[in-house]
Amino acid sequence: MIAEAETILTTTTLPQGRAERALELLGTALKLADHLMTEKPAAVLGAKGGQKTAERGPEYFKRIAAMRKTRGGGRPKRED
Repeated sequence: MIAEAETILTTTTLPQGRAERALELLGTALKLADHLMTEKPAAVLGAKGGQKTAERGPEYFKRIAAMRKTRGGGRPKRED
């Protein structure tokens, strides 16, 4: 789609240099898309997971485990 839009813009003349600017932006979008295709997003996000977990500390996980054992977590029951 980006290549097709680029072809259309190369054959079009718009006032105030808009076609040239659009071609610049499409070129940048194409480079960004190519870069994103080479990245592995899960690996990037996974690298941060351990750091965020460590920031919470052991007290947080003790509290969460206690809520699971007593079913104390989640939304409170509705009172009719």
